[in-house]
Amino acid sequence: MSAFLQQIANFFSGLYLPRLHANDVVEILILAALLYMFMEWVQRTRAYTLLKGFVIVIIFIAFAWLFQLATILWLVSRLASIALLSLIIIFQPELRKALESLGRRTFTSILPFESSREVLRYSDFTINEIIRAVNEMAEVRTGALIVIEQNIFLTEYINTGIAMDSLVSSQLLVNIFEHNTPLHDGAVIMRGDRIVAATCYLPLSENVSINKKYGTRHRAALGISEESDAFTIVVSEETGRVSYSYMGHLETGVTPSELREQLHLVQKDTMHDREENKFHIWKGQARS
Repeated sequence: MSAFLQQIANFFSGLYLPRLHANDVVEILILAALLYMFMEWVQRTRAYTLLKGFVIVIIFIAFAWLFQLATILWLVSRLASIALLSLIIIFQPELRKALESLGRRTFTSILPFESSREVLRYSDFTINEIIRAVNEMAEVRTGALIVIEQNIFLTEYINTGIAMDSLVSSQLLVNIFEHNTPLHDGAVIMRGDRIVAATCYLPLSENVSINKKYGTRHRAALGISEESDAFTIVVSEETGRVSYSYMGHLETGVTPSELREQLHLVQKDTMHDREENKFHIWKGQARS
């Protein structure tokens, strides 16, 4: 332990702290703002999970450096350039979307306090309408796929469908998924109390442990829950059974009361996130 403490003491004793000037303060503020914007963006994308894994690797390397684990440090030095290239490849989709989004913005909207949007929490009325529509479709075995957006943007999937801006109602949901109608194929994506798009294409789960009896709808529901924090409801066209997926987990054959309970739990989780972020540094709003 004494050797460990001495190692830390030697590290800090060798640090050189230069004098700060006005331009240095400006640079620090700019870099801090850019880092904040980056972290805010990452938190709303799939990159957040990857970034947490990257941080764990950095901690492990720091541990190896403190205890002078020569073999591990040698491997890290040899793999550093490959790891950097790998990170660029892994984050390529997110980086491309971020640059595209930046290119579409005006100067003022680049600022974090201009670009934030509030989490839209769906109401109890919407829950009742969803339950009513799901029950009606389950009785007549009408296949349905309903995605409720949470904190992570689903813009890339919304763009694959037909844009809508309608209040959620059981009649509208039933009509959308009615057989042989233009909008019945694909998923409906909701944001708060509104349907924002229909006929959307979702990523299919590659989980090999999924039972082969589940079709494309269930795989799509599980896929979007693996890619985001969205809550997805599935009505099977073959059996009329109702299922939901959330956080990479698929629950099948749920009753209306179980579905209602889960919708309320997700609603409270969203509200909790909103309350936690009322003291947001830039705007005092919940993140989206």
